[in-house]
Amino acid sequence: MNRARARLSLVVFLAGVASLAAEVSGARLLAPYFGTSNVVWANVIGMTLIYLSLGYWLGGKLADRYPNERSLAYVVLLAAVTVALLPFTTRPVFDLATDAFVDLSAGAFIASFVGALLMFSIPITCLGAVAPWAIRLAVTNVEEAGTVAGRLYALSTVGSILGTFLPVLVLIPAIGTRRTLLLSALLLALAAALILPRRTLAVPVGMLALIAIPTGQIKDGQGDRVLFEGESPYQFVQIVEQDDGDRVLHLNEGWAVHSLLPAKGTLTGGYWDSFLALPLLNGAADGRMAVIGNAGGTVSNLYAAAWPDTRIDGVEIDPMVSDVGRDYLGMGRNTRLEVHTADGRFWMRGTDERFDAVVIDAYRQPYIPFHLATKEFFELVRSRLTPHGVVAINVGTPPELMEAVDRIGATMRDVFPAVHSSRYDDFNSVLIAYNDPADAAAARDRLGSGAGLAGPIAAHLARTVVDVPAGGDVLTDDLAPLERITDTSLLEYLRQGAPGS
Repeated sequence: MNRARARLSLVVFLAGVASLAAEVSGARLLAPYFGTSNVVWANVIGMTLIYLSLGYWLGGKLADRYPNERSLAYVVLLAAVTVALLPFTTRPVFDLATDAFVDLSAGAFIASFVGALLMFSIPITCLGAVAPWAIRLAVTNVEEAGTVAGRLYALSTVGSILGTFLPVLVLIPAIGTRRTLLLSALLLALAAALILPRRTLAVPVGMLALIAIPTGQIKDGQGDRVLFEGESPYQFVQIVEQDDGDRVLHLNEGWAVHSLLPAKGTLTGGYWDSFLALPLLNGAADGRMAVIGNAGGTVSNLYAAAWPDTRIDGVEIDPMVSDVGRDYLGMGRNTRLEVHTADGRFWMRGTDERFDAVVIDAYRQPYIPFHLATKEFFELVRSRLTPHGVVAINVGTPPELMEAVDRIGATMRDVFPAVHSSRYDDFNSVLIAYNDPADAAAARDRLGSGAGLAGPIAAHLARTVVDVPAGGDVLTDDLAPLERITDTSLLEYLRQGAPGS
């Protein structure tokens, strides 16, 4: 009896580990294709809870019908096999999602997302069935039912805690998402094999073979040459080289370009170039600038060529992104750049420095982190500016869907005496706030007189900037629905491009 209880306890514990490991790893499987937005996480968590609830109900019914260890072990083995298959069976569905987004097909994109979530139904439901089934087998008299149930649910919860932290902090950064799932499946299969006939040992042996197979490329480079892929504790990171020789940093789903190293020349042709105009606005060509969301160092590369005397504090939360910036994107070329590994707001609060310019280009794609776009944050930034300091933020939105730009602009205008907005290209707006309203009044003339590398960029801004009026809905730490605004605009963008729309 003691040996049987030990086997049941082990199965319950490992089911707890595997259920949360599958949830966390499942979100990582989704990230390179769908991102890590709140919507993605809400769906992953919500569907996991639905599948677990279904498993609890089915586990109780099946335990009454098949009150034996072997039946439970076969369910655990099924869970192990389906967990092991997840990283292999989901990729075709994810590729469909990528094609759907490129084709602006909202229906196919949503269908692929739902399909991916449905793939988790079998393993999570099976794992949910384990605890009630094990309780039914472990209870030998009603007087100890409460004790047995409490002990097994405590074991399951401890396993879930381990399954939450171990993959995120250790396994995924060390061995990747696929092998983390395979390792979870292997442990489940071994626990089941302790109860089942010896021939079932072939299942964990097969999983060991899958673990040994090189992982290869995680995500198709969409025709570009993949130079680097990695999974940090924060995100999926990929560097690709395009046909024209440009090197690009993609994060998570890879629809946005987070950093760019041109193969020819210095200018990127993107919104990063607009930040070259900031020293013209306040005459601080040899001043100090902070870049919140340094990524692979594109802004610092531009400044090394155009404004080499500017000291730059680049703040980037993910050290892997900084590493690939140095290794692949030329970030080390600017000796005036100092990189800080931290959250941008946390770092800004802790620094005593004063800046002539602050650039905000931090994205948890497709969102600007809400705490970097609120009234309280901009008040903090203003307190770190020199008297003639300026703040510039990139806001990416689909064409003509400008609610996020309007809300962030209204928030900045609530803090600063003057704000300008420029629709820099089809997908990016640049908002510039001024500590001194006189600098804003003179901005167009100063931009129009720009020369050198920054000259054409400044001239473009001079033609496109408009004043942001006071008023409008302000984002605060308590209420900043940027996720909803962004989700709505992206779905509308997909809907507008969908066939027949």
